[in-house]
Amino acid sequence: MNIRTDILLRVYIAFGLIVLFAFAVLFKLFHVQFVEGEKWKDMADSLSTRFANVEAARGNIYSVDGSLLATSVPEYEVRMDMLAGGIEKDEVFYEKVDSLAAKLSSFFGDKSTKQYSRMLREARGDKARYLLLKRNVTHQELKEIRKFPIFNMGRYKGGLISVQQNKRILPFQTLAQRTIGYKNKNVQPVGLEGAYGSYIDGESGKRLMQRIAGGVWMPVNQDIEIAPKEGADIIATIDINMQDVAQRALRKQLITSDADHGCVILMEVATGEIRAIANFSKVSTGEYKEQFNYAIAASQDPGSTFKLASYMALLEDRKIDTNTMVATGDGTYRIPGHTIRDSHGGIGTVTVKRAFEESSNVAIAKMINDAYQNDQGKFSEHLYEWGLNKKLELQIPGEGKPVIKNPKNRSWNKKQSLPQMAYGYEMQITPLQMLAFYNAVANDGKYIAPIFVREIRRLGNTVERFNARVINKKIVSDETLKKAQALLEGVVTEGTGKGLASPLYQIAGKTGTAQVADANKGYRVDKKYQASFCGYFPADNPKYSLIVVVNNPRKGTYYAASVAGPVFREIADRVYTSDVSMYDPLNEQKFTGNLKLPAAKYGEKKATQSVYKAFGIKTLFASNSEYVSLDTNKGIASREVKIIEGSVPDVIGMGLKDALYVVGNSGFKAMVRGSGKVIKQSLDAGTRVAKGYPIVLELE
Repeated sequence: MNIRTDILLRVYIAFGLIVLFAFAVLFKLFHVQFVEGEKWKDMADSLSTRFANVEAARGNIYSVDGSLLATSVPEYEVRMDMLAGGIEKDEVFYEKVDSLAAKLSSFFGDKSTKQYSRMLREARGDKARYLLLKRNVTHQELKEIRKFPIFNMGRYKGGLISVQQNKRILPFQTLAQRTIGYKNKNVQPVGLEGAYGSYIDGESGKRLMQRIAGGVWMPVNQDIEIAPKEGADIIATIDINMQDVAQRALRKQLITSDADHGCVILMEVATGEIRAIANFSKVSTGEYKEQFNYAIAASQDPGSTFKLASYMALLEDRKIDTNTMVATGDGTYRIPGHTIRDSHGGIGTVTVKRAFEESSNVAIAKMINDAYQNDQGKFSEHLYEWGLNKKLELQIPGEGKPVIKNPKNRSWNKKQSLPQMAYGYEMQITPLQMLAFYNAVANDGKYIAPIFVREIRRLGNTVERFNARVINKKIVSDETLKKAQALLEGVVTEGTGKGLASPLYQIAGKTGTAQVADANKGYRVDKKYQASFCGYFPADNPKYSLIVVVNNPRKGTYYAASVAGPVFREIADRVYTSDVSMYDPLNEQKFTGNLKLPAAKYGEKKATQSVYKAFGIKTLFASNSEYVSLDTNKGIASREVKIIEGSVPDVIGMGLKDALYVVGNSGFKAMVRGSGKVIKQSLDAGTRVAKGYPIVLELE
């Protein structure tokens, strides 16, 4: 083969390879486009567009009296598309950009007009499609922003983009804050918000988003493709007025005592519904906040409040009776390795009833030790039968586990455990678990688990209703119950709780002053005490049970009667005066001749109705307005008080609180003289005057 032939052969081979490669490329292009086309198209689309979840508005949480405890309000992230259809032409944009900058500067106050103008112009030059203007904008603010230059060109032309987010707020702020709780990302849910998240959360919607320059995702459309569904509403058992009373009383005492922390729980006896629950921790001198739910989570030695269970075990086994005599000697009782003492010294030989009233540690330790020394498990068996060793299985998370020992436990000491347990040591119980036991005594032996949620509603309709779970239908015999109730009443009439007695109603309960063990140092070093009072009222027909716990009071005394007792009495007094259902029903009265019906201040219709209903007096409320005035000569007829902005309302006859509310809502400034109810107003009702005009109200 000559050189020329060799060269031609090489050329043909090279040409063939090129042709073959070209066909291979064409084949691959064909395969990608027509065979795998859909796959790659879908992948490309997924990289440039996607559906994002749109958070649903969470359901509301209401108190049992209808007050709004937690709700979601819309907040917006306001952005701007600098290439929107209405401002595509530069002359349109630059003609109005400075006016828009001036409006934004005046409205938000965070940048000058020049700074806003520069930012908008630079974004225009960068062809920004999703410029952030402001976060956390309210719905009312957004309505105003839509009226600004450029933005007022229309929904799509002006380039305004608003991305809705939901902000959770508590209208009553710190009231029941820990019980309401929260649900945040990457944080353990707390309270009702966490426990009922599956109901409250609702269903997320979907919104189509497009990726633009810089990896930013912006909505393709202003409208949401799949609208979210709002969550269901929760009706809690909390009464907002009782909650306010409980928190104020507890905080005041914690400040006075300079205590570490404390809690209060108010429970309705028959239903188990929690009406108020407060927990405060000291954050600095004189300042307390809700940081931990001690009421349901803090398990520790209950101290003398537990003596009720010890006495009931003895009474049920007929080991004692209330008139049995017990010797307390000099107030000490020696057991191997330990001496049990009465805090105020010996009270001699007294009846069992008197020993309970004076909260003698020696008396109950001796009686329990003597009664169960040869069968130590018998005492623990009673506590287990009643259910004190089990969690209450609450509707909210975080309940502490109760620890009630028995002889099978490794930590059981045959010489010490039984008498120590008798007066509330060597065990762990939360305040709510202790209250639930006292509530059972008030409830004629029916032991029920407390509840925090009454019902769940969706669109106003009840989805689910909750009743207290019965733990034990009858913890002890009626005979033992009656004696236990009498013991608790005696504490307040004759014993350590004598200072709590009220002339209006009877209280039953027990003081408890317990030494708190330090995790590292035990009981002996750096002594700390816990003061508590647990009971119920009115004693003759119990409506509410209540426990108050104050931990480590530093100022003044640490005894329960002086630390926890005043909080109990203040809450009980306020609740008793506000709950007319606890009063004896009024006998039917007949009005004859010119006898006048009870007078009432004009004011809120709902409150007026409640008062007259409590007195058994029929009223004729024909008006639809929120506020009414009454004519007690017509048995009793009402006429509506219309609140019209700019028109002077008729507030004559109203109390000051209602009058100020009505006048303020009508747009006027009230000036007050005197006290009582309004007898004269400086402007005639129905007069049209300028908003903010002063109106003088004379009261007597």
